[in-house]
Amino acid sequence: MARHPRKSRPVRVLKQRVITALILAACLLAVLFVLPTAAAILVLGAVITLGAWEWAALGGLRDARWRLMYALGVAALLVGASLWGADPRHRVLLYAIACIWWFVAFVWLVYAPQFRRPLLVLGCGALVLVPCFVAIADVHGAVTGRVHGPQAVLWLLAWVFSADIGAYFAGRAFGRLKLAPHISPGKTWEGAIGGVLFATLVAVAGARWFGLPVLPSMSFGLALIAVSIVGDLTESMFKRGAGLKDSGSLLPGHGGVLDRIDSVTAAAPLFALGMHACAALP
Repeated sequence: MARHPRKSRPVRVLKQRVITALILAACLLAVLFVLPTAAAILVLGAVITLGAWEWAALGGLRDARWRLMYALGVAALLVGASLWGADPRHRVLLYAIACIWWFVAFVWLVYAPQFRRPLLVLGCGALVLVPCFVAIADVHGAVTGRVHGPQAVLWLLAWVFSADIGAYFAGRAFGRLKLAPHISPGKTWEGAIGGVLFATLVAVAGARWFGLPVLPSMSFGLALIAVSIVGDLTESMFKRGAGLKDSGSLLPGHGGVLDRIDSVTAAAPLFALGMHACAALP
C-alpha cells in the first residue's frame, strides 16, 4: 500500500464520501418521512442557519462572534420570510425574485467572476438561503391530489443530487474540457453532461411516480439542473474569492453544509415556482 500513495488517497476519499452520503441519506429520509412537518421545517431551518454560518466566512467574516451574528440574522430572515410567505402570492413573488437573482448570478459568473466585495457577498447570502428555505418548506407542506410534500421534496433533492453524482463520476472517468476553469477547475463539460443524463432518469422516474407527463418533466428537469449548476459555480466563485477550498469541514469527504446544498439553493425556488404554475401547490 505504501508504494501507491497516489492511488490509495482517492480510494480513501471516495470511501469517506460514500459513508457520509449514506448517513446523510438516512437522516434525510427520517426528517422527511418520520418527523412531523413542523419539526422537519425546524431541522431545515437549522441546516440553513449552519449554511449561513459558513457563508459568513465567504463574505470575509472570520471572527466567530460576527459569524454568529450573521447566522442569527439570516435565521431571523427565515422566520420573517415564512410569516410574509403565508400568502401564496408573496411566496410566488419570492421565488420569482430568487430566479431573477440566479440569472444575475449566471451573468456574474460569465462576465465578472473576479468582482467580489465582502458586503455584497454577505448580502447575496440572504438571496441564496432564504428563498431556498421558504421553497422547501412550502413543498414539504403540500398535500394535494397528486402531490405528497415529503415525496416531492425527495424528488427535488434526488434530481439535484443525482446530477452531482453523475457529474462526479463522469468527470473522473471522462473529464477533459474544463467547464469554468477560473472558478472551479475540477468541473468539466463531460461531468456536466453525465450529471444531466443521470438526472434525466430521475426526472422520468419521478414523472411516472406522480403521474405527470414525461416530456414536460424532462424539460423542466433540464432547467432545474442548469440552475443548480449555476448555484454550485456561484458558491465556488465566492469560495475562491475568500481563499477557501471548502465552505467548512462538518461533513467528512464533502466539506461543509454549503458544499452539499449549494445546488439545492438554486433549484428549490424554481421547483416550487413550477409546482405553483401547475397548481400542485395551493
